Amino acid sequence: MGTIFDVLGPIFALIALGFAARRKGWLGDEFWRPAERLTYFVLFPALLVMSGARANLAGEQALALAGAVGAATLGVAVLTLTLKPVLGLGGAGFTSVFQGAIRPNTFVGVTVAFLLWGDAGLGLISICLLAMVPLVNLLSVTVLVVWGDGHEGARTPARAFREVVRNPLVIACAVGFALNALDAALPAAVGSFLDILGRAALPLSLMAVGAGLNFRHVADNTRAVAASGALKLLVLPALAWTAGDALGLTGEALGMAVLYGALPTAASAYVLARQMGGDAPLMGGLITTATIAALATLGGWILVVQ
Repeated sequence: MGTIFDVLGPIFALIALGFAARRKGWLGDEFWRPAERLTYFVLFPALLVMSGARANLAGEQALALAGAVGAATLGVAVLTLTLKPVLGLGGAGFTSVFQGAIRPNTFVGVTVAFLLWGDAGLGLISICLLAMVPLVNLLSVTVLVVWGDGHEGARTPARAFREVVRNPLVIACAVGFALNALDAALPAAVGSFLDILGRAALPLSLMAVGAGLNFRHVADNTRAVAASGALKLLVLPALAWTAGDALGLTGEALGMAVLYGALPTAASAYVLARQMGGDAPLMGGLITTATIAALATLGGWILVVQ
């Protein structure tokens, strides 16, 4: 249990600090919105470039890891679609449950990977990001186009694909792995600069997660909250474990497949729901509930993979 607390304790302490800082008015929107953009467009890409460049996972294991998390995500997507008739939700509400079931919080994931496995963990999660950011975005946008309310003029799957190609996290992962494949070393000063930037990504991103927590609209949507949380925090990692084992993953690579599947829902799901006619208030409640519940479920999955 010491290891679990060592990993999850700092993560949720930083989330709690961000929540308190915003709730008490110590730091308002004029801080958090620029901080989120700085993290997303500068700090995290710097971290991922260096992580990808240093990754030493064999090609077959990299493909198997991407295949395991991809298969698990597709499995949960199909299962969520089959559950639509029994959830008792309108189209917009269903899109929020769908996003809640498949979209992982990258900020939490990178921190967990680093605290568990150091630089090797960052290399592993870079593989997951490169494979999954396009897939999750295309699935989410497609469902919102079909069931979202009033999404005229919003993103289509084709436009979503173009945005994914320009996504800073995808670009950073691709650059890092290109450097790795070419065995190209960055100049020492550039590498040190990116390392320093990357170190700022983890604490600031987790505080931003806490600042975004919103407990409204949870009590009125217990069925949706329970379904989305169970699919994301329990079913998806179980499928990732099964798929990873079938594809021959072992050790840290198998553990990464499971833990990537077990991450809580990303705050970016709220933005997409608001843009494309999803139920944004429900989405906010699902994100908050999944983040809090992950304190227990991530601990359980860490026990499983260690």
